[in-house]
Amino acid sequence: MGAKQNYDNSRRPENDRASQKKKDDGVCINEAITAPRVRLVGDNIPQPGIYTVSAAMKLADELQLDLVEISAKADPPVCKIMDYQKYLYQQKKKAKEMKANAAKVVIKEIRFGPNTDEHDFQFKLKHAQEFLSEGAKVKAYVFFRGRSILFSDQGEKLLLRFAVELEEYGRAEQMPKLEGKRMIMMIAPLKKK
Repeated sequence: MGAKQNYDNSRRPENDRASQKKKDDGVCINEAITAPRVRLVGDNIPQPGIYTVSAAMKLADELQLDLVEISAKADPPVCKIMDYQKYLYQQKKKAKEMKANAAKVVIKEIRFGPNTDEHDFQFKLKHAQEFLSEGAKVKAYVFFRGRSILFSDQGEKLLLRFAVELEEYGRAEQMPKLEGKRMIMMIAPLKKK
């Protein structure tokens, strides 16, 4: 019994609180592990294999580390002896890196009027080619003011011509569709090989 008190007093306070219950992320550590036997893995274990929970806890105590349940669904559950705070830090760091490496979709908008002349069309086409080359999506739309909505077929022809001109750089995700006073078409960049 004296060894148990010594064990509790030698622990860091944050680890002692953590050991009493299941963590928020669903990982059981130390006394929260309920399985009678566990499979120990890791570099700091003299003989990896199946241990009773009390033997695994004793080994973790000798190394002044935590017994962390890695895979609860395995039979017996897989545990590792490690510094739990360091483990949490590494998990957060990995999640942050994955989030940073995730592709961010950038959408650039190009606006036309129903009666856009040739020079403006070519100017906007050149910009769209640059945007698609950089990997951004292009949202092309024709904005109708007042009675110009009567020329919706002209707007549709303009957007279809725009998509055909950009075939080398991107592909249309949808046909032009009218949403209120706008006729919209999305163009996604082609995948680079």
